[in-house]
Amino acid sequence: MKIAIVGTGYVGLVSGTCFADTGAEVTCVDVDQNKIDRLMNGDIPIYEPGLDELVTKNVKAGRLKFTTSLADVLNDQEIVFSAVGTPPDEDGSADLKYVLQVAKTIGENLNKYIVVVTKSTVPVGTARKVRETIQKELDRRGVDVKFDVASNPEFLKEGSAIKDFMSPDRVVVGVESERAKTLLTRLYKPFLINNFRVIFMDIPSAEMTKYAANSMLATRISFMNDIANLCEKVGADVNMVRQGIGSDLRIGRKFLYAGCGYGGSCFPKDVKALIKTAADNGYEMGVLKAVEEVNARQKRILFEKLKKVYDEKELKGKTIALWGLSFKPETDDMRESTALVIIDLLTKAGCNIRAYDPVAMDECRRRVGDKVTYCKDMYDAVLGADALLLLTEWKEFRLPSWDVIAKVMNRKLIIDGRNIFDGDEVAEAGFEYHCIGK
Repeated sequence: MKIAIVGTGYVGLVSGTCFADTGAEVTCVDVDQNKIDRLMNGDIPIYEPGLDELVTKNVKAGRLKFTTSLADVLNDQEIVFSAVGTPPDEDGSADLKYVLQVAKTIGENLNKYIVVVTKSTVPVGTARKVRETIQKELDRRGVDVKFDVASNPEFLKEGSAIKDFMSPDRVVVGVESERAKTLLTRLYKPFLINNFRVIFMDIPSAEMTKYAANSMLATRISFMNDIANLCEKVGADVNMVRQGIGSDLRIGRKFLYAGCGYGGSCFPKDVKALIKTAADNGYEMGVLKAVEEVNARQKRILFEKLKKVYDEKELKGKTIALWGLSFKPETDDMRESTALVIIDLLTKAGCNIRAYDPVAMDECRRRVGDKVTYCKDMYDAVLGADALLLLTEWKEFRLPSWDVIAKVMNRKLIIDGRNIFDGDEVAEAGFEYHCIGK
């Protein structure tokens, strides 16, 4: 089966590579010649565990190819996936200019039936705009070519995207014709054989499902952060509360961990876009507005805890160590990360910042430059530090040598933004320990 994936960002490259690994002939398309050249040379432009080996394997097998021209390969395909970026506009809405440019290119060059599938996260109604854009170009050319549009939102988690794709909780597909459904059923047959759920529905429902899913997860995070902050005030332990409510099968245990806020490329953007979609349709998403507000406040929580130890005058000139820069482990993605907020607050307070992250150092340097001293490892980061702030729960941070750290820190102060340390153990080592919700 021949398919094309337009856009070789996170979603496009992972999806294309995984489809190729299930036996499809995949052509990944991107207008960025430099990115295509890098991919053809085996240089993977994003960090995702296992992806580089999988790309190399499928390129060698001839199932995965790369090009800059959709027009050149379009009419050899049965399905074309659009996985281009949908960055947020200033008002929070998703910018569809790249999605509609792909549709325009398809309409300008299409000569045979295909299914055009939107893989990017897009607002409800986008498939209709894609159809209208393609049809407009076909009409302008004076040709009568049949095509279908469909929606197939992705539910990949950075850091485990390959596993998510190959062993999905569910595959959601929005279609409007039996012909499109038949073709997409063929594509997803390897998953059906393994009894994974492929859920077919109408297109608007599929488009809404992605936003609703991410918004629900963001809501759980902000809810637990709100509960954690209240726990601190009333003397409760949020970890105990989490166990208590998580044992209720109606609630479940996942996404109930308190911390210093969510970030990344999906949750912040999708919550904003859903709020904007509601506003455009005369409705106010009160819960999601509160979710945003709580999350924005939570990203400052570690700085506020630091100010309870040092007043603002004392903070000036202090050295603060940061462990973790990416918004979550197993990725170098710093989009909307708490680290960016903390770095800005510490810089304005006149602090010296020493930071370490296993993979996000280059990304941080690209974003904030020399505001931060980049350290070779986690122990280097705490040299002479007046406090250590844990921002990202990388595995290598979980069992540090507190004896070594105690010898090199100027003040033994730990502020744990992800609740990964044993407070009693840290206290026994002579540290002052603060966490979230306890």
